[in-house]
Order: sequence, then C-alpha cells, then structure tokens
Amino acid sequence: MAKKKIGLPPLDWLRVFEAAGRLGGFSAAAKEFGLTQAAVSQRIGNLEAWLGRSLFVREARGVSLTVEGESYLPLVQDSLQALERNTEDLFGKSPRELRVAGLSSNIHALVLPALPAFQKLRPGVRVLTDSGARRSTLDEERTWLQIRYGRGIWAGRDAALIAHEVLVPMAAPGIEWGAPLIDLRGERPGWREWAQKCNQEDAPPSQISFDSMEHAISAARRGLGVVLGSVPLAFADLQEGRLRRMGLPELQTKDGYWLTWPEDRAKSKKQRALIEDFLQALRG
Repeated sequence: MAKKKIGLPPLDWLRVFEAAGRLGGFSAAAKEFGLTQAAVSQRIGNLEAWLGRSLFVREARGVSLTVEGESYLPLVQDSLQALERNTEDLFGKSPRELRVAGLSSNIHALVLPALPAFQKLRPGVRVLTDSGARRSTLDEERTWLQIRYGRGIWAGRDAALIAHEVLVPMAAPGIEWGAPLIDLRGERPGWREWAQKCNQEDAPPSQISFDSMEHAISAARRGLGVVLGSVPLAFADLQEGRLRRMGLPELQTKDGYWLTWPEDRAKSKKQRALIEDFLQALRG
C-alpha cells in the first residue's frame, strides 16, 4: 500500500481507528459511534490509504490489528487523551457535581462528617452519594468515584488513602471492661487476634456477633458490650462522647479506607483538583 499523504490524518478517522482497536472490531466501533459497519470500514480504509500501511487484517471471523496497527494504537490513544484533557483544562467548566459511591457505613461515617468542610472548599458543587450494603456491589457500581476498604490495590484503579484502619476496644459511657464482648465476623482482625498481639489474657466472653462494623458499633453505643471498633468509622461517636476508648492497647492493621477511581478518569487538572479537595475534607 503506497503512502499517499503526510502529516496528521483527520481526527474522525483516528477516533474510529482507536475505537476499533480498543474494542476489537468494526461492528463494536460502529455501535459506539452510532455508525454503520460500512462507514467504519470506509474511515479506516481512508486512514490506511493516508498512512500507506495496513492497520487491520480482514478475516472471515473479523479483524485483528497488524504489527503496524498494534504499534500505532497506543500512540493514537495517548494523543486523543491528551487532547481531551488539555481541551477540558483550557475550555471546560469547573465541575459542578461530585458523585461518590461506597458502603452505606462508609458513606455515613466518612462522607457525612466531611461535607461541611468540603462545602466550604467547594460551595458551588453538589454532592451525590450512592450506597451499597455489600462490598461486591462496588464492582458493578456505575459511579466511578468510590470509597473502598482494603490495601489500596485494585486492578485498573488509582487510590488515595483516607485513613488507616485502627481497631480499639471501645464502649458506651458507664460500660467497663468485663462487660460482654461484641464480636465481628469478617476480614478484620477480631478479639482473638487482638488478645494475641496485645498480650491480653482472660478476655470476657462474647454474647453478640455481627457481620457489619456499623452494626457492631451501633450495639456498643446502646450499651450492649465492648466492641473492637474501627477508629475511622467510630470517630464521630468517640469525639461526641457516645463511645469511649477503654484505655486498652489498639490494634494496627494493614488495611485502610481509600478514595478510588478508574485509571482513565480524573485526568484533567480541574477534576484532579476537585478530588484533592474532597480528599482533604475526608482526611480532616
């Protein structure tokens, strides 16, 4: 295929090529742009003629990138993303909305207390929350900005730490050590791990067991016993006196609460600045 043009090909051809390469076919690219498959094929054919190189191998089962196509695709993707990002930075409006998803307990304990500080930083931004009862639902959540619990490593996502998880024996005022323990089932270390790491023996028995830190903390607030509670999630209760630390050793963990987003989002300066202000409020 002879090279017929030099310089930059039309942007429309590049966008269609990027979609076909990313999605693995002309029909998928056609669906993304609302075009016919023939229109996509024509644009890519025009691009190939412009470059003087074949970018796709046409086969009965579909298409696949050539060696030149595989080399060209990441260059086109980077260029399109840079153009979009710089256009947004230069001409885009400041974000007027922040939408965040997370477990209902994290929205309640981390986001709600942060709203006054965030509204001072961003008085014109409307905050929307999407809450779920189970962590597994976050993988299916369409809201891209999320609060997650773990070690900060999720495939395809960037993450910024809000707070490390610290577990401390705590109870309502008037409840002393020796009261029944409130047990918590799940991935967090429990009373057994706490007793081993803190060299504590003769721990009181447990009479209640929950599968949610939010419920365990709520039970402690009601005076039902002593909980090995999350300091970040119980911060407001501790600060306002509804719960108190028992004066016993705390248990540091390797987990934490993170603000996360897909790697391909939050590329513009304005979007990153909005996330940084939200992080500042969450960490406050």
